[in-house]
Order: sequence, then C-alpha cells, then structure tokens
Amino acid sequence: MKIGVNVPNFGPGTDPGVLRDWAQTVEGLGFDLLMLSDHVAITPDVAERYPAPFYEPFTTLSWLAALTTRVRLGTTVLIAPYRHPLLTARMAANLDALSGGRLVLGVGVGWARQEFAALGIPFDRRGRLTDSTLRDLRDAWTDTVSYGNRRIPVWVGGNSDAGVRRAVRYGDAWHPLHGTMPWLREGADRLRASASEQGLPVPAFAPRIALRPTPSPVHGPERLAGEGTIDQIMEDLDGLRLLGADTVVLDPYHGDPRETLRPQPARQALATVAAHLFPPSTTTEQP
Repeated sequence: MKIGVNVPNFGPGTDPGVLRDWAQTVEGLGFDLLMLSDHVAITPDVAERYPAPFYEPFTTLSWLAALTTRVRLGTTVLIAPYRHPLLTARMAANLDALSGGRLVLGVGVGWARQEFAALGIPFDRRGRLTDSTLRDLRDAWTDTVSYGNRRIPVWVGGNSDAGVRRAVRYGDAWHPLHGTMPWLREGADRLRASASEQGLPVPAFAPRIALRPTPSPVHGPERLAGEGTIDQIMEDLDGLRLLGADTVVLDPYHGDPRETLRPQPARQALATVAAHLFPPSTTTEQP
C-alpha cells in the first residue's frame, strides 16, 4: 500500500517557498504521492475554508515536478466541470509527460455554489458535467499522437452512492475524502457491490484520511480514520491495507486556514508517521 500526502496549496501562510519546502519534505520523508486541491474563483464560500492565495494545481504541480524526482504528483480533487475537458486532457497529458509519468488525476464534482455561479456553470448539472468530462478525457487520450501513450490514473472522488457508481464506471480508483473506519469499511463493500451491479471491474480503493495525532487515544463513533495516537493511526493504516486500499492519502490540514502560517506541526506529524512506515534508509530528509 502506498502512502500520499495532501499538501495545502492555499491560505495566508502559503507561498512558493513554502510549497517548495512541502514538496521536498514529502519526497524526502519517503512518501509516494503529493496531492493538491483545486479552486478557481475564491468566492466567499470557498474563502471560508480555503482562502487566498490559492495556487492552481496544474501550474503548481508542473513547477513542483521540476523540484522533485521521485514522488508522484496529483489532484485531490480537480473539479471536473470548471474546465473544458479538452483543456483538462491537454494539461494533464503535458504535466504527465513533463514529470516523467508521475501524474495522478483525481477528479470530483465540486460543492461551492458561489464558485459555480462565478464561473457561469450550472451547479445542478455538475454530476452530469463530470460524467461527460470523464468520458471525453478517455476519448481524447486515445489520440496517442496528440496526447502521448502514457496511461494517466484517474481517481474519482465523491462519498455518495453516485460517486461510487461514477468511480466504477469511469475511474481507475475510488477516492473518498475522510470518514470513520466503519464508514470506510462499508464504503469498500459499496464499491464492490456497485461494480457487481454494473458488471464492471472493481476499481482500486484510494481514500484520503485525516492526519490528526493526539497525545492520548481518541474514542467514540465520530473518530475519523487517522485521528488519535500514533498507534491508532498505524492501526487505521493497517486496517485500510487489509481492506485492499491501493493508496492512502494523509491530510494534515485540519480546516483552520491559520494552520498554513505554522506548517511545522503538520510536517512533524508526517515525520512521525514516516518513521513508523519506512525503513531509515528511505527517510532521508526531516522537515
């Protein structure tokens, strides 16, 4: 099972130097994948959770590709309706080629009504637009002369039943965002059931979970996967491995934009996890 990290590409403490440091930390600690989120218009509903400056993921990942050598680079998640599918196909194929085949394209339907309005995109059609984008991406990439012949992994986000069905129909992996361990176990069952109902192969399971270390154990039904002592976090990762997870993405951002002014605690949490996950020879850089 591979382990990735969701890096904040937004907020008052984020700038090119901070993003460079994040990339070097994630790769240096031995993690497999670095992922960024996506917003285009930082409307009030977006700014409440992910304020400016917000670094656009394709642009930022292209730059980070030149600053790294091994770590895969991805989106968690690119909001599919915000860009014409042929533009997305072109940018994704170019980024994958420029990075040496390191792109993982996570996509989702989006949630910010004001941002959809600012972009002139009907919010109530976002599911259908996402489906058509995913179809168009696959069709475009069959033109290997124009887009290259690498297969870019497509992870489909969305925690709902519709998201699960979409992942089975169009994705290489289902990429649910956060959740308790019981919910993730049930989600893995839903994924297999949906594939059986549609007569299609079961895609990979690649959840994004919290990374919230605490000095004492966290108990109760609302405990998110990845929340608690380091022993609880490692137990959760082992449980996800047993569920068949191909990749787990750790999310050290807790939802307060002021955290971006103090990245050191998040990096230390990653270093602690890395020390438990990877042999010392692969942990070459500390934050």
